[in-house]
Amino acid sequence: MILDSINKENDIKRISDEEIPLLAEEIRAFLIEHISHTGGHLGSNMGAVELTMALHKVFDLPSDKLIWDVGHQCYTHKILSGRKQGFKHLREEEGLSGFPKRGESPCDAFDTGHSSTSISAGLGYVKARDLQDEDYKVVSIIGDGSLTGGMAYEALNNAAGLDKNFIIVLNDNRMSISNNVGGMSNYLNSLRTTEAYTGLKNNVESVLSKIPYAGEKLVKTISKAKDGIKQLVIPGMLFENMGITYLGPIDGHNIQQMIRTFEEAKRLKGAILVHVLTEKGHGYEPAVKNPAKFHGTAPFDIATGVPLKKITKASYTDVFSAVIKKLGETNKKIVTVTAAMPEGTGLRRFFKAFPKRSFDVGIAEEHAVTFAAGLSLGGMVPVVALYSSFLQRAFDQVMHDVCMQNLHVVFAVDRAGIVGSDGETHHGSFDLSFLSLMPNMVVMAPKNKWELSDMIRFAVDYHGPIAIRYPKGDAYDELKEHRQQIELGKAEIIANGAEIALIAIGSMVKVAEQVKAILKAQGQSVTLINARFVKPLDMKMLTEVAKNHKLVVTLEENVKTGGFGEQVVAYYKEKDIDIRTLIVAIPDAFVTHGSVGYLTKQIELDAEMIAKKIIDGER
Repeated sequence: MILDSINKENDIKRISDEEIPLLAEEIRAFLIEHISHTGGHLGSNMGAVELTMALHKVFDLPSDKLIWDVGHQCYTHKILSGRKQGFKHLREEEGLSGFPKRGESPCDAFDTGHSSTSISAGLGYVKARDLQDEDYKVVSIIGDGSLTGGMAYEALNNAAGLDKNFIIVLNDNRMSISNNVGGMSNYLNSLRTTEAYTGLKNNVESVLSKIPYAGEKLVKTISKAKDGIKQLVIPGMLFENMGITYLGPIDGHNIQQMIRTFEEAKRLKGAILVHVLTEKGHGYEPAVKNPAKFHGTAPFDIATGVPLKKITKASYTDVFSAVIKKLGETNKKIVTVTAAMPEGTGLRRFFKAFPKRSFDVGIAEEHAVTFAAGLSLGGMVPVVALYSSFLQRAFDQVMHDVCMQNLHVVFAVDRAGIVGSDGETHHGSFDLSFLSLMPNMVVMAPKNKWELSDMIRFAVDYHGPIAIRYPKGDAYDELKEHRQQIELGKAEIIANGAEIALIAIGSMVKVAEQVKAILKAQGQSVTLINARFVKPLDMKMLTEVAKNHKLVVTLEENVKTGGFGEQVVAYYKEKDIDIRTLIVAIPDAFVTHGSVGYLTKQIELDAEMIAKKIIDGER
């Protein structure tokens, strides 16, 4: 196999033109085989195989810098930079990350996972390079989806002023910017980027400008005429008008065409945008037919594309999906907002039922939140559904545009806590901390699927900013008999004891049940409390618990700093209440990738380790 000869960066440069198509086929087969076992981002990677091969053919790694936006499509890059052996444990504990990681290889220039960052990072590299008189190329690869993020346009605005080379590759798998393809486009791009043309253009303008009196006027007249013609026949004028040279669109599955275009782009000055058209899932029919399903997939049967593990339980996302759609039937004021994730957040059902009240704003979380603020002021009840790790990107908008105005916006915060194989960039470890510090914000988390349903109804009827956070995965379906009505800032007593009080929030109620069972077997009398609210705290409950227990243990799937436990401790200190406390939380660190079970043990958030800490502390 040709792939056997790819063992380190730049090995692809020795592959002949005749062998290149065969290597592309082998890489696709390799990806399908491994991702079918480990799961991962298949569709985006299948679409970027030839693009990545062309980049590795033209640029020298690691001296040249390839910066992948988000990083979903970096698998071929990892293969070509000598990491194909790591795919046996892709996204598994102590295995290869599913995203670019600088600690994994010098060929990874920037750690990514969230969108719309690549152009900013690339521009930073360019400025650092030029300030130090270094000579390497910088290439930022961004998808058309990521280009919906406002940060990308902020970076483009700054990149337009460059006078040194900076290449931006737009990997467009939906032709969302331009459908203009064919001979005229290729001809004009070739003409405008050849050394002869660019040299002639510069020389003519230089000579004309030196003609007394009339020179400058001639240059301006010719420039206007040229720009007018370009507006008619050349795609990508948005970029051209910003001062960015536009090349394309070109076929993202034609390696030789991309190689020629990248070689031309290397010779130009300033910022150059190369528009590449690709097909998501290319080469694997199930992924082509259903790109959303294969964006991030669990292990699957290669022949059919069907997941190997059958879903038997409803997830928290499923519960949210069903309840919000049902509420939308009777409450015409409810509108839903998401940032390019109607499937992932469970809003697809609402979108189909109420298309006019459904808004997908693209990968633009900041806009989503302020847009929701406007909807609220206009008399609607906006429900903003985002993953916890992506809500971080809209911190200021939640604080300034929603909370400061005390607006009724409901935040459905999915994927809260440890999410597993996507790792540091996707764990929802911080939302309890950053949301609860905001004035006017109410923050709650359900113990099971029935409580999530009740909390959604409560949030829709509430008046003010309110957030419900819930984890990825199967919804807990125990404790059905405990379904006390939701009251603002009021906890729920599940079991009464006399020595140790376990006060858990959200997903940690299930763990606290297990801890209680272990402690009971050790002869300990345990109270179990479902906190329900992180803000406002149930101060009456906290005061009563301190009177008749010797230890209060708080449990949360959130970082310790600024989290639920620290707020409980702060309350006891403020009220001068003398009670021993133990905070069980995610440590103040970025948690790596791996299975949820593995990671919770590593960070000592499993029942056995929590019980051990309590028992050891009691001795």
